[in-house]
Amino acid sequence: MNESTTSGQQPIKVGVITDQTGPLSVMGTANANVAKMVIADINANGGLLGRQLELYLEDSETTDGVGEAKATKLVQQDHVDVILGGIYSSMRQAIKGPAVAEGKKLYIYPEQYEGQECDPLIFCTGPVPAQQVEPLIPWLMHETGAKKFYLPSADYIWPRVLNGKVRDVVTANGGEIVGEDYFPLDHTDYAQTIDRITSSGAEVVFNTIVPPGLGSFLEGLYESGFTKRGGHLVCTYFDENVLNMVPTEWVEGLYSCLDFYQDISDPFSRELVNQYDRLFPGSAKFTAGSASTGMYRGLKLWQAAVTEAGSLRQEDVIKALDHARIAEGPGGPAEMVPGQHHVRMNMYIAQASSGQFRVVKSLGVIEPKERSLATA
Repeated sequence: MNESTTSGQQPIKVGVITDQTGPLSVMGTANANVAKMVIADINANGGLLGRQLELYLEDSETTDGVGEAKATKLVQQDHVDVILGGIYSSMRQAIKGPAVAEGKKLYIYPEQYEGQECDPLIFCTGPVPAQQVEPLIPWLMHETGAKKFYLPSADYIWPRVLNGKVRDVVTANGGEIVGEDYFPLDHTDYAQTIDRITSSGAEVVFNTIVPPGLGSFLEGLYESGFTKRGGHLVCTYFDENVLNMVPTEWVEGLYSCLDFYQDISDPFSRELVNQYDRLFPGSAKFTAGSASTGMYRGLKLWQAAVTEAGSLRQEDVIKALDHARIAEGPGGPAEMVPGQHHVRMNMYIAQASSGQFRVVKSLGVIEPKERSLATA
């Protein structure tokens, strides 16, 4: 694959690290598929700067140490021009070490996450708490009348930071947090937590437990009768890929808030999903919570930045990426907020119904509200 392009120039090297095996394999496979699709499209349309793109795709195996090693390989051995990928925030940190801190390489992180990443070399193309929690919780409290929230959580940076935002928004709107628990990612016995949820009188369970421990929690919560008693289940990372990982009845009625759902029917989004499904039939779907939309957005914003810069000189690409925009994308257009390295984009609230997400509220364009690098 290292042959020269027809112009005699070497290809532009794009490094992508995704969890193609391990507990997040369905999501990571979808990310890999999106990278293949977008890069093939760019190449079919003449490439970038008259050069073809070459994809260096690595499997991080849902293991932080593997992701760190793959990032080291992409920087030191393959000498890629840009790196994209990562789902868990711990994986972002693992990639960040060799890619950014040591390798001084441009890194684009595609997943919805807790926010607060603030590095001149890192751009984030998924939603952050200001785009998920801030609009979702007041809407939910108004629609349902619920005021008591319980926060069962995985014990790492994303749930802890996100829960802080949840607490702020719930209390600002007259509600209260009646419980908050943290567990290792592979924890599976949630009986005591579910008992506490029941006895607390919680009306909303705002879940940040993630695979592999997710299934046993959802099963126990369902069997406890929480939703049958009128309780509401919320999980902002849930998309169609995660929805299909568990029995439909466990998550019936679950609320989520993301930048895209397959229920969205604008012509561009519909054709994008159709193109993906034609190329990659199977269980790994083009979805938002699994970072597929962020991977698409990241590659297209980077393409726009390289095109504007007219070169691959990293400081020029970063300068252009700071205000890059795409007129079309999954769920609508998107643009970097200058100085923030995060994306202004359309957001949606959806509810699980018979194994599918139905959009119940189109929120329009929502700002990420991340701090400016100039004030970091």
